Amino acid sequence: MEVQETRVQTDRVLTIPNILSMARLVGVPLFLWLILQKHDGWALLVLALSGVSDYLDGKLARRWNQISSLGRLLDPAADRLYILSTLVGLTWREILPLWLTLALLAREAMLLGMVWILRRHGYPPPQVNFLGKAATFNLMYAFPLLLLSDGHGWLPSLAAIFGWAFAGWGTTLYWWAGILYVVQVRRLVKADATAD
Repeated sequence: MEVQETRVQTDRVLTIPNILSMARLVGVPLFLWLILQKHDGWALLVLALSGVSDYLDGKLARRWNQISSLGRLLDPAADRLYILSTLVGLTWREILPLWLTLALLAREAMLLGMVWILRRHGYPPPQVNFLGKAATFNLMYAFPLLLLSDGHGWLPSLAAIFGWAFAGWGTTLYWWAGILYVVQVRRLVKADATAD
């Protein structure tokens, strides 16, 4: 007989995965301050710890059946805030061009509009899909590499090559995932209209 794994969603707040997500959120202003003050080594350490906790909170939530409503909000919020703070810091330091920052922020604004439309129709925000996770993964690799590229020598040059490759892939996937969300929202709203 085959045993199926069940995922139980809980409304508990104080779970280990949620505490890890909260710690990631607390690290966002520290990370931004470190970037703006050009303490790049420390900023990279905070970003690395954030990446480890991002991996662990999801893994532990599934393993210990501690998937929660709060966790489903905290995890993507932390991802977006790290991306936003990195965009602000790297744009301020002129490592990232303004057009790239605006392209990524425009996608976020588009998704906020979609979430607002979904709420008006009584739907929760869409679940993060594989494409969205891949986009975030690419951007989370791109930003530290671009931060490392701010210097001279072979290491910053190598970091720039890989950083811009990940940034290009990440931005493309980010928009692709965003367009798929728009299509999903349109289908839901259209289905609601025909049901009325």
